[in-house]
Formats: sequence, structure tokens, C-alpha cells
Amino acid sequence: MENVEILKQLREVTGVSVTQCQKALKEANNDFEKAKEILRKWGSSFADKKIERTTKQGIIESYIHSNKKLGVLLEIRCETDFVAKSDDFKNLAHELALHIAGMNPQYVKEDEIPAEIIEKEKQIYIEQMANSEKPANIVGQIIEGKLSTFKKESCLLSQPFVKDSSKTVEQVIKEIIAKLGENIVVRRFIKYDI
Repeated sequence: MENVEILKQLREVTGVSVTQCQKALKEANNDFEKAKEILRKWGSSFADKKIERTTKQGIIESYIHSNKKLGVLLEIRCETDFVAKSDDFKNLAHELALHIAGMNPQYVKEDEIPAEIIEKEKQIYIEQMANSEKPANIVGQIIEGKLSTFKKESCLLSQPFVKDSSKTVEQVIKEIIAKLGENIVVRRFIKYDI
């Protein structure tokens, strides 16, 4: 395949700028798959640099299931109105609303889980392990593992993304941050269920 064709295909698949695609292809010696992986790594580090920036714009996304018995409202923020109006941002908001409807997270991120909820879960796990004949250090590790799993399952950002379980929701958001060049933050959501 010609270099121009590889460049064009890489640009279409990743949505990253032509300049960045050229740099990645050069570093990967025109290997498409290697260049794609390089862009993913660059995107993650690029997104990490954007995390601290203020997000004053955004949208409220809604999703109502076809049976009218389930609905989600999601507040998602970005830095500029231009990005808030972009198809990529709107699509991300919609995909996240669908994810919330299907996966039922309770919190956006782990530090939002109230301490009393974590303590209550820990007590449940301690009671479950009370009659176990395992050594205390193993029981402690099992309880910590269960708490870690509880946190990941309860928080939107740490859940595996419903449409690609090889990525977390946070990784999906970081990919869009890298593509759009702006910080993106999920502020809050609520799920209604009858």
C-alpha cells in the first residue's frame, strides 16, 4: 500500500490530525498497526495533560428506552461551545447515556463513593468470610479484592465500556479528549427506572 493510502486510512480510523498520523507512521516505519498503537499511546498522554483544564461548556444528554420505563440524564462538560456542538462529543454523550442505562453505575468515579457505603460493603464481606477456614491474611486479601471489584462495578469511569470491553469508560473518554483536543468531564448522571 502506498504511503498516502496508509496515511489516509490511519486518519479515517483514528480521527487524529494528518500531522500526528504522519509522525506516527514515520516512527512506525509505515506499519499501519504500529502507527495506530503509537497514536493511542500519544492520545493517552495528551489527554492526561488536558485533565486539569476548566470545563465550562457541555450538554445534557438524555436517553429514554423504547418501553418508556427507563431513562438517563447525563451532564457532560468540555472546554468550548465549538466542541460541545461537535458530532464526536454528542456521540460520546449518547454512548455514555446508553452505557449508564445498561450497566447501572451508581457514581461517576471512586472518590464519590461515600465512606459509609464502603464500610457497609466491607462489613458484608467480613460476615461472608466469618466461617471461612482461610488464614486471616488471605481473608483480608479476599475482602480487599471484593471491595476493589465493588468500586469498579459501581463507578462509571472504571467500568468496562459496554461496546468494547477491552477499554474502560475512562479510556474511551481519553481517546475523544485526544481527538478533540479538549478536556471532557462527566459531571453527573441520574438513571430513572420503573
